[in-house]
Amino acid sequence: MREVSRLPKAHLHLHFTGSMSTRTLLRLAAERGVELPDALVDEVALEVPADKRGWFRFQRFYDIARAVVKGEDALRAVVAAAACDDAAEGSRRLEIQVDPTSYAASVGGLQPALEIILDEARAASAATGVQVGVIVAASRIRHPFDARTLARLAARYAGQGPGEVCAFGLSNDEWEGPTADWDGAFRIARRAGLPGVPHGGELRGPDHVREVFTHLQPTRLGHGVRASEDPALLDELVAAGVAFEVCPASNVHLGVYPSLADVPLRRLLDAGAQVALGADDPLLFLSRLTDQYTAARDVHGLTDAELAGLAGSSIDASFASDTDKLVWRAEVDDWLRP
Repeated sequence: MREVSRLPKAHLHLHFTGSMSTRTLLRLAAERGVELPDALVDEVALEVPADKRGWFRFQRFYDIARAVVKGEDALRAVVAAAACDDAAEGSRRLEIQVDPTSYAASVGGLQPALEIILDEARAASAATGVQVGVIVAASRIRHPFDARTLARLAARYAGQGPGEVCAFGLSNDEWEGPTADWDGAFRIARRAGLPGVPHGGELRGPDHVREVFTHLQPTRLGHGVRASEDPALLDELVAAGVAFEVCPASNVHLGVYPSLADVPLRRLLDAGAQVALGADDPLLFLSRLTDQYTAARDVHGLTDAELAGLAGSSIDASFASDTDKLVWRAEVDDWLRP
């Protein structure tokens, strides 16, 4: 049985604060004199029963963790640790998602926050060999005008390489605000050559996925698993070439599905969907990227050839250059050889 940590892959759904390990969070908190609740840093406490899971519990803990990430050294520490962790899991490309609004006050503004993150992404890429791109993501709990500001900022740093903004996203509570209100921000991003990678279809069902598809024209869909409930919609998304960033541990910990076995990974693959597995927020979901591949093998019964197919899909769905993709796909083939 081949080691999934040695399988070359791309990690396309990882949030900035949520990328931290408990160890990194505790170090940053200690340096700032912040006392964290046991329920955030105790892995046993985080393993709550299925009927206690949900979005608001997750968001409360995420906000506590995010408040610790203050100052340039903290921003750099998060990026560096994320790249190092992904290197250990076989990632060739990491596209980390961040809303710089959350960190701007501690470093003098939106632009300095983003520039620090991009600079550290370049440094981390050189240090680890993992190519780190940055997705600037607006938040549904803020005004759509704020999203347009972020889209214009992201456009200044657009590119495929390490330390460049590779896409524009929309995250946070899917129930907040009419999706159409964010189409202006995504149009700004598209004009700058930035693909759209909004969240949709995790907390809400296929009707919401269709709204996101219609108004925001995604290249990739953050989650999107609920599209499996509408076969016609799923076929439409597949035909349009929309890739799915599937995060099984997230789906279970947020109470979308009762167990990993219920995540419709097989259904998506059988429909021909391009799927990239992601860890989403390993700090709170206690599950990293290789854990998603291990679950695909152990729970969903994927063969090594199918795991290699998933890894290849993640590389193809990334916003890396075609040259880099060819190199990494060849490495996936090497992993599969006896």
